[in-house]
Amino acid sequence: MSTGAATAASPDAPAPPLRNPNFRALMGYRICTILSYQMVAVTVGWHVYELTRNPWMLGLIGLAEVLPYFCVAPFAGYLVDHLPRRRLGMVACAGLAITPLVLVAITQGWLGDGVWKIYAAVVLTGGVRSFLGPVYNALFARVLVREQFVRGASLGSIVFQSALVVGPALGGVLVGWAGMSVAYGLAACFAALAVFALARMEVTEPAPQLQRGPVFASIAEGARFVFGHQILLAALALDMFAVLFGGAISLAPAFIREILHYGPEGLGILRAAPALGAVAVGIWLARRPVQRNAGRVLLMAVAGFGLCIIGFGLSKLFWLSAFFLLLSGMCDGVSVVLRSTIMQLATPDEMRGRVSSINGLFVGSSNELGAFYAGSMGRLLGLVPAVVLGGCVTLGVVATTALKAPRLRRLDLRELR
Repeated sequence: MSTGAATAASPDAPAPPLRNPNFRALMGYRICTILSYQMVAVTVGWHVYELTRNPWMLGLIGLAEVLPYFCVAPFAGYLVDHLPRRRLGMVACAGLAITPLVLVAITQGWLGDGVWKIYAAVVLTGGVRSFLGPVYNALFARVLVREQFVRGASLGSIVFQSALVVGPALGGVLVGWAGMSVAYGLAACFAALAVFALARMEVTEPAPQLQRGPVFASIAEGARFVFGHQILLAALALDMFAVLFGGAISLAPAFIREILHYGPEGLGILRAAPALGAVAVGIWLARRPVQRNAGRVLLMAVAGFGLCIIGFGLSKLFWLSAFFLLLSGMCDGVSVVLRSTIMQLATPDEMRGRVSSINGLFVGSSNELGAFYAGSMGRLLGLVPAVVLGGCVTLGVVATTALKAPRLRRLDLRELR
């Protein structure tokens, strides 16, 4: 436990997490990495669709990122549990800066033409991003005491979702006004700032433990913990399938051009709308954290998310579509806070990296798999049927989870303390 955390809080009356300088630095790392990643995501989506005019090619962006993510994530979690977490995060942030720099070179024609080169740059992002979540979750538990986890998770969600608002909006505006090279360049600067934020942290970390046992056996230990914990497993699976089948936002470039008839600025608004809703909910939950009936609230939030995705798919008005995405973000914000809190409260400190990596495989990769699914279904069924079908499947996932995971349905967060 860091000195800042120990002096800033006590079990009887924990101080607000933002009074802890190490927690503030961790939030700086979080917001900068997400700004970098989101600016690249919105710019790459516009870039690829400008070149191809094919929604299936948008889905391939997600596939190009998720495949390396899947391959690297289990080993990333192992390394986070066995190496200095702060330094490992700094290396990952430096790697995150490389992708937008490569994309600048592609945009300027320095590396020649070819959409496949854009996908190749995205592959690097997938590998590097597998370290970012485990590093954050492991350091989160080192800079806060347990009694601060619920409020800390809410504040982390506010920062996360705020970056999801600003990143796409800023990326869309820069693409429309200054060009893709400027957007990519600023994304590289944010990744560099994330390195600086981690460098300013002062935390006491466990000694390196690479001699602890075989790599694959250690990874399997983390997997057994998750799959043996009904509440944690159900929360992760619920979020994964909801995002997988409700990934309408990945088709936003096609919706903007073919149905809503807006430019890149409109794309930035649509990409930012879900996060704006999640920020509003995160602020509310930071002041009024959910404890009782947390499982029911989680299930209702994901069901609301599915209904909003159906509404977005049926809308033909730009601002109505943005409103449905705003509501979907509010529902998703509740889900993110509760899932993050469940994971932090249920996970032993020595397994946080591996459990966080498995969480990433469930949740983080589902965004990219959802993008591939949405792009593929958009090509097969059309844009509107693909999105509406995804929302309906999300509702089915909620009903199945409520039936198969009664402990999650009856969850009170105080049971995990």
